[in-house]
Amino acid sequence: MAKHMLDSIDKALLNIIQGGFPLKAEPYEELGRMAGVSGDEALFRVRRLVEAGVVRKVGPFFDARKMGSASTLCAVHVPLERIEHVASVVNSRPEVTHNYQRDGVPNLWFTVIAPSKEAIGEVVSDICERAGIRLVHNIPAARMFKVKVDLKVE
Repeated sequence: MAKHMLDSIDKALLNIIQGGFPLKAEPYEELGRMAGVSGDEALFRVRRLVEAGVVRKVGPFFDARKMGSASTLCAVHVPLERIEHVASVVNSRPEVTHNYQRDGVPNLWFTVIAPSKEAIGEVVSDICERAGIRLVHNIPAARMFKVKVDLKVE
């Protein structure tokens, strides 16, 4: 991803939306009002931030456990020359909510949420088959610890 230059309005929008998206009939009008621009300008800028990869997702997050779903953390080790390909295979699955490259072994960690443990197994198997992964550490969630982090964009 190329570095995206943020101006003061982009930064204001990022600070606003990470704290909570307005639950209004016209949320971008409210965002614009809060950032000092029109609703159309707020929508344009948020879309541009998503397209640039600055914002990963604009949408609701549901508590999968309360909805009866299962989740797991997966860890794999991928040669660096294959990391982009494997990450794209992982990211192609809508059940994957997070995917991060880390230093060390394993070096690619991702979270899968699906309706059941069996469905998680199918997703992980599909990812492994398509990405050529032989060994995956599948670490099902036993307890959930949610830490909310708001990063002030300056």
